[in-house]
Amino acid sequence: MKSIVVKQFGGPEVLRVTDVEIPNINSDEVLIRVEKTSVNFADIKKRTGKKGLGKFPFTPGLDVAGTIVSVGENVNSLIVGQRVMAFPTNGSYAEYVVAKEILTYEIPDNVDFSIAAACPTVSILSYKLLHDIARLQEGENVLIHAAAGGVGTTAIQLAKLLGANKVIGTVSHEDKYIVVKNAGADHVMLYEDFPKKVNELTDGKGVDVILDSVAGETSELSMQCLAYYGRFIHFGNSSGVIGSFKTNELHASCRSVLGYSLGTTRQKRPADLKKAAKKVLEFISNEQLHIQIGAEFPLEQANLAHSFIESRKSTGKVILSVRD
Repeated sequence: MKSIVVKQFGGPEVLRVTDVEIPNINSDEVLIRVEKTSVNFADIKKRTGKKGLGKFPFTPGLDVAGTIVSVGENVNSLIVGQRVMAFPTNGSYAEYVVAKEILTYEIPDNVDFSIAAACPTVSILSYKLLHDIARLQEGENVLIHAAAGGVGTTAIQLAKLLGANKVIGTVSHEDKYIVVKNAGADHVMLYEDFPKKVNELTDGKGVDVILDSVAGETSELSMQCLAYYGRFIHFGNSSGVIGSFKTNELHASCRSVLGYSLGTTRQKRPADLKKAAKKVLEFISNEQLHIQIGAEFPLEQANLAHSFIESRKSTGKVILSVRD
């Protein structure tokens, strides 16, 4: 089978199409014939060595959609022939992948493979951030950084579905305004002077929930527009810069700084994702949630897909098509 294999850290050129053996499954796993997979910023960090040393060779990719072709002897909830999305065990940029039963989810018949492949990371993560970590309450105001990306556009919609009042998005360029507005945000702005603008939009109170995957100065400035009893959720560091908080920014204002990692949860508490997966698939099937797909590339052009995301011109999810 064909797989994208990385043998050294570097630029997009290290993503090489390679012929490898179809993997074997363990008793609690399934083998999936891949139709589509998605490109996440975490894939770029892993390719460049920013997610630790890693072991070579490896196949990038976090999520996948396809059809089950084989199941392990201890698998009870899945059968051969089911259309599924999954978090595979060893990368997703390949024609076949292995996934644990507990991290594989049947997809409704009316959800196509492109949407299903775009769904797992952005939708399950967004739902966990808003519903479980931030504990978003009806009528609260939300600020979402990097709002034009896959997580951003999905989180905007889910915030509204979960009862948010105002949803505000920040972006790096005015060209992305239309994407954020189309996702349902009430307001969109550049990062420049965003705390002042957010406070003006909320009558000086600030927002109740902030979702931040940028880190650095963006995280630090966010505290200037986080309301009393507000929850700041940190779930990434795309800027590559570390931010810091002061203890006196928290206790008197009853505000919280909370961290979350989907990757850690997949490893440590995979069962925690089952409810979120079921809920977001219901939203998608009922056409209440629309996963934004910005571009689609064939598997062989994974390097171009990475270059596109790194250009900061991408919006929504970028998909790799494995089958013609």
